[in-house]
Amino acid sequence: MTDPFLFWLLAFALFYLLLTTLILIRNRFSLTGLIRPESNSETGRKISVCIPARNEESNLPPLLDSLLNQNYSNYSILVLNDSSEDNTQEVLENYKDQHPERITLLQGKAKPENWLGKPWACQQLADAAEGDILLFLDADTTVRPDMLIATNHSFEKFGLDMLTVWPRQIVQTFWEKTIIPLIYHALVTALPAIYVYRKPRWMPRFIHSTQAEKFAAANGQCIAFTRECYDAIGGHRSVKRQIVEDVELAKRVKRKGFTMRMFHGVDSVECRMYKSHKELFSGLRKNFLAGFGNSLPLFILAAIIHLIVFLLPWPALIYGYLTFNNPILFFTISAITITLLHRLVIASWFGWDPLFAFTHPVGVIWFQALGLVKIADRLTGRKTPWKGRQV
Repeated sequence: MTDPFLFWLLAFALFYLLLTTLILIRNRFSLTGLIRPESNSETGRKISVCIPARNEESNLPPLLDSLLNQNYSNYSILVLNDSSEDNTQEVLENYKDQHPERITLLQGKAKPENWLGKPWACQQLADAAEGDILLFLDADTTVRPDMLIATNHSFEKFGLDMLTVWPRQIVQTFWEKTIIPLIYHALVTALPAIYVYRKPRWMPRFIHSTQAEKFAAANGQCIAFTRECYDAIGGHRSVKRQIVEDVELAKRVKRKGFTMRMFHGVDSVECRMYKSHKELFSGLRKNFLAGFGNSLPLFILAAIIHLIVFLLPWPALIYGYLTFNNPILFFTISAITITLLHRLVIASWFGWDPLFAFTHPVGVIWFQALGLVKIADRLTGRKTPWKGRQV
């Protein structure tokens, strides 16, 4: 590799990092938490909390306890037992017996062949819900006591038809601490969150009208709609075959001209997605390529960019030191430092261990390996097992 070629690759890496730094700074101020009213006595529209549950016996008690401790009164909880093979049914029956006025227990119907499991479960919940706002929560989340009142107030304050919250992820094992923050790093350095809510001021309206869905993003762990919006976009029926159904729903919201906004959940929602490396790998494997619209060229391009931006500076640093190449040293040290600062800012924001900012290259290598597995899955037609089903 010649010095000029290496020089321009590293220049690209530094330019990319400076651009994403601007996005991160903007998101740090514009990606806010849910907005609380001045008084906790606010009563608003009825919220139907919809929870799909498949083999969630250990996750459901913390979530249900947190939901039963809300300082908002106008809500109901609907939980659908999606053909669970563990003690989910017994757990739900116990809670239903203790809180019959608040909790509705549904038994999932057999999944049609042309549906994926989660959209089918969510659609059944929506069909049974009577609320003005439908709030879908994954069973592995928990919420703070003022989460529902803040959800209602945020809908009112911003005139929203849909909102989504990116929970504070609970990470405990080495691989959780190494991998999960990279997902949030990609989120807060790639897309100015305010553009999910409103048109970029620099973009002409006639262009935005055709490109609005490009600014759609959502997290299905916590996503809410007004009933009118949900029905207008076709509900989960419209995404019944989509693995990344949350983003597809957000695209439909933007396409129909509704208003949505993203929030962080540092002070409202927490989630522990995976509890082992096996769960982590399988869980991300099922939707990694789908997150790129199932486009292999885009998937591969993103992998190449990450190799250049986050991994190349490390061997290049050694090369620059051994050859006394000051420009190469400047670029590599700058790139490594900026990446580390990104991770430290995000760790402070979401309450993660700052020491794991230094494992960023390890996480990138892990995702590169996962990417190769996913490409092989795509080329061979191999399905990914998840909770006893093939995805």
